[in-house]
Amino acid sequence: MFFMPFVVVALIATLIGIYAVASALSEATQDALLREFAFMPGRLTLSIWPNSRLGDLEGGAKVWTLLTYALLHGSWAHVLVNSIWLVAFGPPVARRFGPFRFLMFFAMTAIAGALAHWAVNPMDFSPLIGASAADSGMMAAAARFIFQPGAPLSGRQDLSHLMTEAGEEPRVPTLFELLTQRRALVFIAIWMATNFVFGAGAQTLGASEAPVAWIAHVGGFVAGLLAFPLFDRPQRRRPELP
Repeated sequence: MFFMPFVVVALIATLIGIYAVASALSEATQDALLREFAFMPGRLTLSIWPNSRLGDLEGGAKVWTLLTYALLHGSWAHVLVNSIWLVAFGPPVARRFGPFRFLMFFAMTAIAGALAHWAVNPMDFSPLIGASAADSGMMAAAARFIFQPGAPLSGRQDLSHLMTEAGEEPRVPTLFELLTQRRALVFIAIWMATNFVFGAGAQTLGASEAPVAWIAHVGGFVAGLLAFPLFDRPQRRRPELP
């Protein structure tokens, strides 16, 4: 995490930069920014509702907001917390995927989080903002390989059946194999539990003034787990030492 790939640094700088600029704007301009780029589930629902006049009242679907919402944040604490999660889980994923696939993965998990939020709150017009769903996807992607042989969290369990030919990196286990590994299961269970407690109960616990879209986090995490093989680069042969 102390030697982050440039793409992770650039993404974090972009998130912080966007919030810094937005926070300096007038309140009216900030509201206009939210209306244009924050994701509102009800707006998407009304755009596909049989009564098209209702959709017109809300300005249409604004499908780009399925992604752009992840670039906006509501406070310095909000953007910094999401940046910290990117610092923690972004580097290993970026090194494995490469810059382009890393950004595509970020976008995909952000969109998946928005769609999950929409599925549960189809008529909600509250603006959804923040990179938390994409951060959750990064955590899920990391879980697919950080427990394997040679990784810092591999432990001592026997995972020799996951090794490839001599000199190559260990292959990533299938999702079924991953879910039979104790460390991976504990990681996923703890993540789900804390996401529910601090997400669903954030306002009750006084941790947040606004509702936390924890379903979007779950959507991003599940999408990250399932779609990981689509973004993973072919196995690379380890360099041979002289």
